Amino acid sequence: MSENRIPLAGVIGSPIAHSKSPQLHGHWLKTYGLRGHYIPMDVSTDNLGQVLDALPKMGFVGVNITVPHKEKVMEFADLVTDRATLIGAANTLTFQKDGKLRADNTDGYGFFENLRQNAPNWNVKAGPAAVLGAGGAARAVIASLLDAGVPQILLSNRTRVRAEALQSEFGKRIEVVEWVQAGNMLEEATTVVNTTFLGMLGKPPLRVPLDGLRKDAVVTDLVYAPLKTHLLAEAEKMGCTTVDGLGMLLHQAVPAFERWFGVRPEVDSATRAAALR
Repeated sequence: MSENRIPLAGVIGSPIAHSKSPQLHGHWLKTYGLRGHYIPMDVSTDNLGQVLDALPKMGFVGVNITVPHKEKVMEFADLVTDRATLIGAANTLTFQKDGKLRADNTDGYGFFENLRQNAPNWNVKAGPAAVLGAGGAARAVIASLLDAGVPQILLSNRTRVRAEALQSEFGKRIEVVEWVQAGNMLEEATTVVNTTFLGMLGKPPLRVPLDGLRKDAVVTDLVYAPLKTHLLAEAEKMGCTTVDGLGMLLHQAVPAFERWFGVRPEVDSATRAAALR
Protein backbone atom coordinates (compact mmCIF):
# COMPACT_ATOMS: atom_id res chain seq x y z
CA MET A 1 0.00 0.00 0.00
CA SER A 2 1.32 3.46 -0.83
CA GLU A 3 2.35 5.59 2.15
CA ASN A 4 -0.46 8.12 1.68
CA ARG A 5 -3.28 5.56 1.72
CA ILE A 6 -5.18 5.36 4.99
CA PRO A 7 -5.05 1.75 6.26
CA LEU A 8 -8.46 0.10 6.58
CA ALA A 9 -9.46 -2.96 8.58
CA GLY A 10 -12.75 -4.48 9.65
CA VAL A 11 -14.73 -7.50 10.73
CA ILE A 12 -16.67 -9.84 8.44
CA GLY A 13 -19.54 -11.98 9.67
CA SER A 14 -23.28 -12.45 9.32
CA PRO A 15 -24.92 -11.06 11.41
CA ILE A 16 -22.38 -8.42 12.45
CA ALA A 17 -24.29 -5.45 13.93
CA HIS A 18 -23.73 -6.76 17.49
CA SER A 19 -19.91 -6.88 17.15
CA LYS A 20 -17.89 -4.92 19.70
CA SER A 21 -14.76 -5.03 17.53
CA PRO A 22 -15.39 -1.66 15.77
CA GLN A 23 -15.66 0.11 19.17
CA LEU A 24 -12.52 -1.65 20.38
CA HIS A 25 -10.28 -0.98 17.37
CA GLY A 26 -11.72 2.52 17.01
CA HIS A 27 -10.74 3.24 20.62
CA TRP A 28 -7.16 2.06 20.04
CA LEU A 29 -6.81 4.03 16.78
CA LYS A 30 -7.88 7.17 18.63
CA THR A 31 -5.82 6.45 21.78
CA TYR A 32 -2.59 5.97 19.82
CA GLY A 33 -3.33 8.79 17.35
CA LEU A 34 -3.17 6.51 14.31
CA ARG A 35 -4.65 7.03 10.87
CA GLY A 36 -7.02 4.21 9.98
CA HIS A 37 -10.57 2.96 10.16
CA TYR A 38 -12.21 -0.31 11.26
CA ILE A 39 -15.53 -1.24 9.62
CA PRO A 40 -18.19 -3.92 10.31
CA MET A 41 -19.18 -5.83 7.13
CA ASP A 42 -22.17 -8.16 6.84
CA VAL A 43 -21.13 -10.62 4.11
CA SER A 44 -22.90 -13.82 3.05
CA THR A 45 -20.99 -17.05 2.51
CA ASP A 46 -21.70 -16.86 -1.23
CA ASN A 47 -19.96 -13.47 -1.53
CA LEU A 48 -17.05 -14.15 0.83
CA GLY A 49 -14.42 -14.96 -1.81
CA GLN A 50 -15.36 -12.02 -3.99
CA VAL A 51 -15.23 -9.59 -1.05
CA LEU A 52 -11.83 -10.87 0.16
CA ASP A 53 -10.48 -10.44 -3.35
CA ALA A 54 -11.67 -6.82 -3.52
CA LEU A 55 -10.65 -5.58 -0.06
CA PRO A 56 -6.86 -5.14 -0.56
CA LYS A 57 -7.57 -3.16 -3.74
CA MET A 58 -9.60 -0.76 -1.58
CA GLY A 59 -6.82 -0.18 0.93
CA PHE A 60 -7.60 -2.89 3.50
CA VAL A 61 -4.62 -4.24 5.45
CA GLY A 62 -6.60 -7.00 7.16
CA VAL A 63 -9.90 -8.18 8.59
CA ASN A 64 -11.25 -10.16 11.50
CA ILE A 65 -13.52 -13.07 10.65
CA THR A 66 -16.39 -14.19 12.83
CA VAL A 67 -19.41 -16.52 12.68
CA PRO A 68 -20.21 -18.20 10.31
CA HIS A 69 -17.04 -17.82 8.20
CA LYS A 70 -14.15 -18.91 10.46
CA GLU A 71 -13.73 -22.34 8.83
CA LYS A 72 -14.72 -21.40 5.27
CA VAL A 73 -12.22 -18.54 5.09
CA MET A 74 -9.29 -20.99 5.31
CA GLU A 75 -10.02 -22.01 1.70
CA PHE A 76 -9.11 -18.54 0.45
CA ALA A 77 -5.81 -18.14 2.34
CA ASP A 78 -2.39 -18.45 0.69
CA LEU A 79 -0.63 -18.88 4.05
CA VAL A 80 -2.16 -20.48 7.15
CA THR A 81 -0.39 -20.37 10.52
CA ASP A 82 0.17 -23.57 12.52
CA ARG A 83 -2.27 -22.29 15.16
CA ALA A 84 -5.06 -21.77 12.63
CA THR A 85 -4.36 -25.19 11.07
CA LEU A 86 -4.52 -26.90 14.47
CA ILE A 87 -7.78 -25.14 15.41
CA GLY A 88 -9.23 -25.59 11.93
CA ALA A 89 -10.47 -22.01 11.81
CA ALA A 90 -9.17 -18.47 11.31
CA ASN A 91 -10.29 -15.21 12.93
CA THR A 92 -7.58 -12.86 11.65
CA LEU A 93 -6.61 -12.25 8.02
CA THR A 94 -3.76 -10.05 6.85
CA PHE A 95 -3.39 -8.79 3.28
CA GLN A 96 0.39 -8.87 2.90
CA LYS A 97 2.45 -6.48 0.80
CA ASP A 98 3.40 -9.39 -1.50
CA GLY A 99 -0.30 -9.88 -2.31
CA LYS A 100 -0.66 -13.07 -0.28
CA LEU A 101 -3.52 -13.61 2.17
CA ARG A 102 -2.35 -14.83 5.60
CA ALA A 103 -4.81 -16.57 7.94
CA ASP A 104 -4.23 -16.82 11.70
CA ASN A 105 -6.24 -17.69 14.79
CA THR A 106 -5.73 -15.53 17.89
CA ASP A 107 -8.68 -16.90 19.93
CA GLY A 108 -6.49 -19.25 21.99
CA TYR A 109 -4.02 -16.42 22.65
CA GLY A 110 -6.93 -14.18 23.73
CA PHE A 111 -8.30 -16.86 26.05
CA PHE A 112 -4.91 -17.46 27.70
CA GLU A 113 -3.97 -13.78 28.09
CA ASN A 114 -7.38 -12.97 29.59
CA LEU A 115 -6.80 -15.58 32.34
CA ARG A 116 -3.21 -14.47 32.87
CA GLN A 117 -4.25 -10.84 33.31
CA ASN A 118 -7.38 -11.36 35.41
CA ALA A 119 -6.40 -14.41 37.48
CA PRO A 120 -2.67 -13.74 38.09
CA ASN A 121 -2.33 -16.74 40.44
CA TRP A 122 -3.79 -19.17 37.90
CA ASN A 123 -1.59 -22.20 37.33
CA VAL A 124 -2.64 -24.16 34.26
CA LYS A 125 -0.53 -27.14 35.40
CA ALA A 126 -2.16 -27.39 38.87
CA GLY A 127 -4.80 -29.90 37.79
CA PRO A 128 -7.28 -30.94 35.11
CA ALA A 129 -9.31 -28.42 33.13
CA ALA A 130 -13.04 -28.98 32.62
CA VAL A 131 -14.23 -27.70 29.24
CA LEU A 132 -17.92 -27.43 28.38
CA GLY A 133 -18.68 -27.46 24.66
CA ALA A 134 -16.97 -28.83 21.54
CA GLY A 135 -17.42 -26.12 18.91
CA GLY A 136 -14.92 -23.74 17.30
CA ALA A 137 -14.25 -21.82 20.51
CA ALA A 138 -13.58 -25.08 22.37
CA ARG A 139 -10.98 -26.04 19.77
CA ALA A 140 -9.08 -22.79 20.38
CA VAL A 141 -9.30 -23.19 24.16
CA ILE A 142 -8.18 -26.84 24.07
CA ALA A 143 -5.21 -26.05 21.80
CA SER A 144 -4.19 -23.22 24.14
CA LEU A 145 -4.50 -25.32 27.32
CA LEU A 146 -2.56 -28.26 25.85
CA ASP A 147 0.16 -25.93 24.60
CA ALA A 148 0.47 -24.41 28.09
CA GLY A 149 0.91 -27.83 29.70
CA VAL A 150 -2.45 -28.70 31.27
CA PRO A 151 -2.16 -32.28 32.60
CA GLN A 152 -5.64 -33.35 31.47
CA ILE A 153 -8.79 -31.94 29.84
CA LEU A 154 -12.21 -33.27 30.87
CA LEU A 155 -14.44 -32.45 27.92
CA SER A 156 -18.23 -32.56 27.88
CA ASN A 157 -20.64 -31.63 25.10
CA ARG A 158 -24.37 -32.13 24.67
CA THR A 159 -23.64 -34.11 21.49
CA ARG A 160 -21.03 -36.64 22.62
CA VAL A 161 -19.79 -37.46 19.10
CA ARG A 162 -18.45 -33.89 18.66
CA ALA A 163 -16.43 -34.20 21.87
CA GLU A 164 -15.08 -37.56 20.71
CA ALA A 165 -14.01 -36.00 17.41
CA LEU A 166 -11.91 -33.47 19.36
CA GLN A 167 -10.49 -36.26 21.53
CA SER A 168 -9.35 -38.21 18.48
CA GLU A 169 -7.82 -35.07 17.01
CA PHE A 170 -6.10 -33.59 20.08
CA GLY A 171 -5.01 -36.82 21.75
CA LYS A 172 -4.85 -38.78 24.95
CA ARG A 173 -4.83 -35.91 27.45
CA ILE A 174 -8.53 -35.42 26.64
CA GLU A 175 -11.17 -37.48 28.43
CA VAL A 176 -14.78 -37.24 27.22
CA VAL A 177 -17.45 -37.04 29.92
CA GLU A 178 -21.19 -37.58 29.30
CA TRP A 179 -23.16 -34.31 29.37
CA VAL A 180 -25.40 -35.65 32.19
CA GLN A 181 -22.21 -36.23 34.22
CA ALA A 182 -20.68 -32.80 33.45
CA GLY A 183 -21.31 -31.55 37.01
CA ASN A 184 -19.19 -34.41 38.42
CA MET A 185 -16.10 -33.49 36.41
CA LEU A 186 -15.99 -30.09 38.17
CA GLU A 187 -14.92 -31.82 41.41
CA GLU A 188 -11.47 -32.52 39.94
CA ALA A 189 -10.98 -29.41 37.83
CA THR A 190 -8.73 -26.49 38.83
CA THR A 191 -9.68 -24.66 35.61
CA VAL A 192 -13.29 -24.55 34.36
CA VAL A 193 -14.25 -23.09 30.97
CA ASN A 194 -17.69 -22.69 29.38
CA THR A 195 -17.23 -22.42 25.62
CA THR A 196 -20.93 -22.95 24.81
CA PHE A 197 -23.50 -20.19 24.20
CA LEU A 198 -25.63 -21.57 27.08
CA GLY A 199 -26.26 -18.77 29.55
CA MET A 200 -26.02 -16.04 26.91
CA LEU A 201 -28.80 -13.44 26.70
CA GLY A 202 -31.61 -14.90 24.61
CA LYS A 203 -30.21 -18.45 24.76
CA PRO A 204 -31.11 -21.38 27.05
CA PRO A 205 -29.48 -21.47 30.50
CA LEU A 206 -26.46 -23.61 31.36
CA ARG A 207 -28.06 -26.33 33.49
CA VAL A 208 -24.91 -28.17 34.62
CA PRO A 209 -24.94 -28.64 38.45
CA LEU A 210 -22.22 -26.42 39.95
CA ASP A 211 -22.09 -27.66 43.53
CA GLY A 212 -18.94 -29.69 42.74
CA LEU A 213 -16.84 -26.59 41.97
CA ARG A 214 -13.61 -26.41 43.97
CA LYS A 215 -12.82 -23.21 45.92
CA ASP A 216 -9.36 -23.09 44.36
CA ALA A 217 -10.70 -23.33 40.78
CA VAL A 218 -10.39 -20.56 38.21
CA VAL A 219 -13.71 -20.35 36.37
CA THR A 220 -14.21 -18.50 33.09
CA ASP A 221 -17.12 -18.15 30.69
CA LEU A 222 -16.57 -17.15 27.06
CA VAL A 223 -20.07 -15.62 27.08
CA TYR A 224 -19.85 -11.87 27.79
CA ALA A 225 -23.51 -10.88 27.43
CA PRO A 226 -24.31 -10.81 30.32
CA LEU A 227 -20.85 -10.06 31.73
CA LYS A 228 -21.64 -11.99 34.90
CA THR A 229 -23.28 -15.22 33.76
CA HIS A 230 -25.06 -17.64 36.10
CA LEU A 231 -21.90 -19.82 36.03
CA LEU A 232 -19.66 -16.92 37.16
CA ALA A 233 -22.14 -15.69 39.79
CA GLU A 234 -22.40 -19.16 41.35
CA ALA A 235 -18.64 -19.74 41.18
CA GLU A 236 -18.04 -16.39 42.88
CA LYS A 237 -20.41 -17.35 45.72
CA MET A 238 -18.41 -20.55 46.20
CA GLY A 239 -15.14 -18.65 46.54
CA CYS A 240 -13.67 -19.44 43.11
CA THR A 241 -11.62 -16.96 41.10
CA THR A 242 -13.81 -15.88 38.18
CA VAL A 243 -12.90 -14.26 34.85
CA ASP A 244 -15.53 -12.92 32.44
CA GLY A 245 -15.45 -13.48 28.69
CA LEU A 246 -14.99 -9.87 27.57
CA GLY A 247 -11.25 -10.00 28.18
CA MET A 248 -10.81 -12.81 25.65
CA LEU A 249 -12.41 -10.60 22.97
CA LEU A 250 -10.08 -7.72 23.91
CA HIS A 251 -6.89 -9.79 24.04
CA GLN A 252 -7.53 -11.73 20.80
CA ALA A 253 -7.63 -8.34 19.04
CA VAL A 254 -4.14 -7.28 20.19
CA PRO A 255 -1.98 -9.27 17.69
CA ALA A 256 -4.28 -8.28 14.80
CA PHE A 257 -4.19 -4.57 15.61
CA GLU A 258 -0.39 -4.66 15.94
CA ARG A 259 -0.02 -6.47 12.62
CA TRP A 260 -2.29 -4.06 10.75
CA PHE A 261 -1.52 -0.70 12.35
CA GLY A 262 2.05 -1.17 13.65
CA VAL A 263 1.42 -0.48 17.36
CA ARG A 264 0.86 -3.09 20.08
CA PRO A 265 -2.16 -1.87 22.06
CA GLU A 266 -2.66 -2.33 25.78
CA VAL A 267 -5.73 -3.97 27.30
CA ASP A 268 -6.63 -1.73 30.24
CA SER A 269 -9.74 -0.41 31.98
CA ALA A 270 -10.26 2.22 29.25
CA THR A 271 -10.23 -0.56 26.63
CA ARG A 272 -12.88 -2.48 28.56
CA ALA A 273 -15.00 0.64 28.93
CA ALA A 274 -14.76 1.33 25.17
CA ALA A 275 -15.93 -2.20 24.32
CA LEU A 276 -18.87 -1.89 26.73
CA ARG A 277 -20.13 1.44 25.35
